Amino acid sequence: MKEKLYEETLNFFREISKVPRPSGKEEKMIAYLTDFAEKRHLAYKKDAARNVLIQKPASPGYENHKTVALQAHIDMVCEKNADVQHDFLNDPIRIVEDGDWWRADGTTLGGDDGIGVAAMLAVLADDTLKHGPLECLFTVEEETGLSGALGVASDMLSAEVLLNLDSEDEHEFIIGCAGGIDTLAHFALQQEPVKLGYYYFTVKVGGLQGGHSGENINDRRANANKVLAQYLWQLSKDTEVRLCAISGGNLRNAIAREASATVAVPFAEKEHVRVALNHFIAQFEEDWLAYDPNFFMELESETEQRQWFLKSLSENLLNALYACPHGVLAMSAEISGLVETSTNLASVKMIGDEIVVSTSQRSSIESQKKNACQMVESVFLLAGAKVTHSDGYPGWKPNMKSALLSLMEKAYEDLLGEKPKVKVIHAGLECGLFLTKFPSLDMVSFGPTILDIHSPAERMNIPSVKKFASLLGEVLEKL
Repeated sequence: MKEKLYEETLNFFREISKVPRPSGKEEKMIAYLTDFAEKRHLAYKKDAARNVLIQKPASPGYENHKTVALQAHIDMVCEKNADVQHDFLNDPIRIVEDGDWWRADGTTLGGDDGIGVAAMLAVLADDTLKHGPLECLFTVEEETGLSGALGVASDMLSAEVLLNLDSEDEHEFIIGCAGGIDTLAHFALQQEPVKLGYYYFTVKVGGLQGGHSGENINDRRANANKVLAQYLWQLSKDTEVRLCAISGGNLRNAIAREASATVAVPFAEKEHVRVALNHFIAQFEEDWLAYDPNFFMELESETEQRQWFLKSLSENLLNALYACPHGVLAMSAEISGLVETSTNLASVKMIGDEIVVSTSQRSSIESQKKNACQMVESVFLLAGAKVTHSDGYPGWKPNMKSALLSLMEKAYEDLLGEKPKVKVIHAGLECGLFLTKFPSLDMVSFGPTILDIHSPAERMNIPSVKKFASLLGEVLEKL
């Protein structure tokens, strides 16, 4: 076991956890990386997309070995529990050591992909490792659309092989992934003064597990936006429902854990609202409590509001949110257990003079990714919304004849005494985008075990970090 590399990986993880790095706001982390390189007299460069490449010469005697690229993204998903005070732009992540696991205090930990970044820093700082020439690529904005990888300069890499350090299971090597695209619906926020004779309340959904919208999409985890829309839509069948405000979910690649809406109904329906909620909760718990045991739904009375949505907007929005598909659309016919196509109803936000509904679609088949986003688009067009799409990103087609994969499988078996699982995943990785600019790259993605990423329940297994660091050092030497 390469003990020093393991210990330094954990030390660097602690250190970068103090550096705020939300997606799109990575300036402090970029400054940390360039300062790190300058202090160690390592060559570095940045491209127009703000990615950073730090180079390290080969160890003595390894000058003729292959140039190897290591890659991880520096941004993190910034999710917190509703009762937690945390400013992701300024506050450090508070690490909690819990036995063999590290987690954060009510927020995401940032193990995705902070542990990959930390391992790369440890490799760059360790002069005892044996390796060929190294190129360490730190990308930005992976979590919000893989923008860094999309914009990486064509002269950033010269390596023949790339180790992507952005996977979350110590037993797995990833050699392929799904492509993705975002579909956004924009509703004009049309409001008018409220009328007399109405009862106002806020209904909240919370306590859901949430999780990654690719890796957890087939784990039967409830989506708070769908739960809220279902209750309000069913309520609207018995009485007039007027929305005054609505908010749910946060990031495009996270399953919504929390949602809320402020609503008006005729005052005579006040008791009916509570009875309907009790019936709804009872049915939800019967169907879902085994999967989301901490679910709660609560109702609070509100003072009279000044404005509410136009009746047509309330109806169209609830119809669209209830009808919008969420979850697995198709399973792979070629790889058992692999989700082929899915969609995530990620967030509903009031932004300026709009209500913006964000969704994301994934598929390992390009035509089905397009079909999924067009299906979601059609739902919102019927509801009168304007629909836009992101540029999207391609999938990563697996190469079962990869020389790098063969080398890593042998290194894993020699080091740990067992065979790794070789997988294609439904989540998105930057590797597919790298292939568009560096088509000859041989790539494998691996990492330590991290559970419940993209949620405050995120936790990282420390014994697996030791195995990950040892394997990384072993592979670099064998390459």
